Amino acid sequence: MIWTLQIKLLAGRWASNDWAATIALNASSTLEDLHHIIQQAVDFDDDHLYGFFVARTPHSRDRVRYDDDEDEGPLSTTLEQLFPLPKDRKLFYRFDYGDDWIFQISRTRSKPFAAEPGIHYPRLIGQSGEKPSQYPRG
Repeated sequence: MIWTLQIKLLAGRWASNDWAATIALNASSTLEDLHHIIQQAVDFDDDHLYGFFVARTPHSRDRVRYDDDEDEGPLSTTLEQLFPLPKDRKLFYRFDYGDDWIFQISRTRSKPFAAEPGIHYPRLIGQSGEKPSQYPRG
């Protein structure tokens, strides 16, 4: 099944504008797959550590972490294993622990649908705002 996710930029060292994207992807995609999808959507260089976590807010200490590690363990978790999230919890993606880019990921209210023949997934459905610049020129 194909799900649609909303990816919303919340913070980052160089974040100065709002940005969000809606992406269609297979429900069997892993968190590692989602990392690459987000990197492509924002045109970042994939050159830093990253992780996902489930928490009430991006700053909550009470969180379940899915970190970038060599064992492929937590990042092999699929979206369909992760969702639905517990009540009052959200999924966050953190990239580059120095510049601290934080994105919130949520399922849209759109119903899952069968993949359309001839359409490649993941697929960017739309975006709003201005993409952040990972390394702005001064």
